[in-house]
Amino acid sequence: MRLINLFKIAIAAIRRNKMRSFLTMLGIVIGVAAVIAMLAIGQGSNQSIRETISSMGTNLINVMPASQNRGGVQKGRSSSQTLDVADVTYLKNNSTLISAISPELDGSGQIVYGSNNWPTSIYSGNEEYSFIKKYEVESGRTYTTKEIKNAAKVCLVGQTVIENIFTDDVDPIGKTIRFNNIPFKIIGTLKEKGDNTFGQDQDDMILAPYTTVMKRLFRQTHLRAIVISAKSEEQITETSAEITKLLRMSHKLKDSEDDDFEIRTQEELISNFGSISEMMLVLLGSIAAISLVVGGIGIMNIMYVSVTERTREIGLRMSIGGKGRDILRQFLLEATLLSVLGGIIGVVFGIVTSNVVANLLAWPILITTDSIVLSFLFCTFIGVFFGWYPAKKASALNPIEALRHE
Repeated sequence: MRLINLFKIAIAAIRRNKMRSFLTMLGIVIGVAAVIAMLAIGQGSNQSIRETISSMGTNLINVMPASQNRGGVQKGRSSSQTLDVADVTYLKNNSTLISAISPELDGSGQIVYGSNNWPTSIYSGNEEYSFIKKYEVESGRTYTTKEIKNAAKVCLVGQTVIENIFTDDVDPIGKTIRFNNIPFKIIGTLKEKGDNTFGQDQDDMILAPYTTVMKRLFRQTHLRAIVISAKSEEQITETSAEITKLLRMSHKLKDSEDDDFEIRTQEELISNFGSISEMMLVLLGSIAAISLVVGGIGIMNIMYVSVTERTREIGLRMSIGGKGRDILRQFLLEATLLSVLGGIIGVVFGIVTSNVVANLLAWPILITTDSIVLSFLFCTFIGVFFGWYPAKKASALNPIEALRHE
């Protein structure tokens, strides 16, 4: 029997039982839609994390104190005091691969201006800090080398701070605010950056000279971190190795001693978060694929029912010359058509669902051609796999017994 005839018979059988065919396809529709939506959300989150990390500069290097271990108890980095300004000076004077370097300190506290107050964070560095961390001045200016040297009480403020502290369109430039009871004169405002992938408001901050924060706020001599910009992304590994060598020399560490600092690059962050995201992506896709398998079981069940209902029809076709392979192809084609039609509807529904989630919940999504093709191929395989056994059973019926079937 020609394929076109088999196709017409399969379409007629599906149309003859519209509601049953729709309910059978529904499992495939939901499965495909779930796979596409889950993959879109997972891939979107993965891409958003990568873009957020990359936006801070792919040649960014963070040097942090190593976590301390006292008596077998990990004390963490906060209690470690292995980095200081002398390390920054030593690296700047001896490194050949560093393009910019800055100390970094940060903390949290309360801002007060007039009768308004707001909890926020303060970040600090030298004159190269804004370049390294990709902060841009919207109005006013940044602090100077002289102000850093004198530990001047000046700062730049983010847009969230401005919105919550200054009302009635007051120009913040030149105004004095208090952060943890220390007065700071605002000399500039920062361009808006928005929330990052982790939900942190990047505009809820104050930027000040590191000397001011170190001497006037925290009264400490050690640094939370050293931030460095390598000359190029291609030299990240080489630069990290040079920094390690120089800091070990600066700290006079013996060959048998471990580093008392840790180096983190953007490549490592992207790789670490990428591995986690990919694992979550596989998990989400696997959970969604289960519904496809359930849909396939539904197809097998309905095809069994169809074979039972049409046993006399099968016997009649065989008695007038129909071959077993034609019966096999007929029922297999019906199962595949149910799965493919469900897959097409599921693809459309999955794309719509993904966009609704993105618009309502503001989640990043990424719908790729690969995810659509993969879902469609998988649902086609499901139709063939779960339709094979009922079709094989139909093709193996004895024509005489089939004609006697009531």
